[in-house]
Amino acid sequence: MQRSTTLKRRLSCTDLESAKAMRSTLIQWPRAGSPLLMLSAEKDGCRSNSVYNPADDRVDETKSDLSGYRFLGSSGKWFLVVDSQLKLYIIDVFSEGRIDLPPLESLKGSLYKIERVGENKVRNILFSDLSPGDPHTAEDLRGRLWVGHNKEDYVVVWHFEMNDFLGFCKKGDDHYREILTRTDVRRELRGVKDMVLKGYSLYVLAIRDFVRHLDLSGHGEDGIKDVSENHKLPMWMPSLSMDEQVRVNIDKITSSSESIAVTRSGQVLVVYSYELGNSQRDRMFHLYKRDPKDLDPNTYLTRLLEVHSLGDEALFLDLGTTVPADHTRGIEPNSIYFTRGDRIRHRNPSRPDICVFNLTTKTIKHRHTLSNFNVKDAQWFLPS
Repeated sequence: MQRSTTLKRRLSCTDLESAKAMRSTLIQWPRAGSPLLMLSAEKDGCRSNSVYNPADDRVDETKSDLSGYRFLGSSGKWFLVVDSQLKLYIIDVFSEGRIDLPPLESLKGSLYKIERVGENKVRNILFSDLSPGDPHTAEDLRGRLWVGHNKEDYVVVWHFEMNDFLGFCKKGDDHYREILTRTDVRRELRGVKDMVLKGYSLYVLAIRDFVRHLDLSGHGEDGIKDVSENHKLPMWMPSLSMDEQVRVNIDKITSSSESIAVTRSGQVLVVYSYELGNSQRDRMFHLYKRDPKDLDPNTYLTRLLEVHSLGDEALFLDLGTTVPADHTRGIEPNSIYFTRGDRIRHRNPSRPDICVFNLTTKTIKHRHTLSNFNVKDAQWFLPS
């Protein structure tokens, strides 16, 4: 059976339920490690998810039914997802593989507990005053995922935006543990603007622009070790060059974002992106790193240095990590793969901007084919 290379229509919720038996198992997916896009669309209150393959410019449905899931983060072919009833799973998007995760109400910690409010909402409660917070839905949940080789281990980290804790679990856990982000945390490391999960290392960009580094590999009820640098001041980005200032003055910035990424060698990068208000949806990126001389905790000034090249690597911002470039797999060197700048922390309503930015030429490639689809969200991923 030959599947059409485009999606002719959006399926209704009833259609989606009856379509499970009709899904093709003959789709030829690209080589392991080739970049794909998970696309999410919504129509009439019904969410549908599909996979876009840039190599042949087509959108396909997967073998398993992915309708109704929100995709929070990925690791290889595995995605951390949440359904409308706020149940978390790790799913293999190319098979029927699924790992059921503990319920959110299983959170164990010193300050907070979570209770369910009906089928589709939960709320967190501070033990000290037992006053409930505002109810959360699946749309409020953010998350990161790491899955080891052959699923020998995995780590899940999630949080509700504007809340003062993270929840995390590892393989074998029957509950989530609490990571406090304000109480009992050094002032400069409080809050969450962005986070990257690389193995057992969790990097958190704090509200004051310090980077918090947590080691989640420990055992026991806590299992958390703070290994953050003890630097004095936050990481200040240098001013834009004169050429950039002229360009910004001409075209008003309509949106901007600040996030972090971690290179293969473990170096933390600050990623600044802004969109200019014109018909071309022009977007620019700047990468920064700490000056090695400023890593001494006694250093007073901690200005960042701009990184003009990633060399033979590419940065996937949805993953927060760099990977080796590989033309045979369609991974372009010295490039940034982008979908949106508010993956973890939503400050203003935004829309996906699916593109690849080349740091050498300062040029950007958009996927114009996808403009025909009502894409609500998208994420780059690298199946392995």
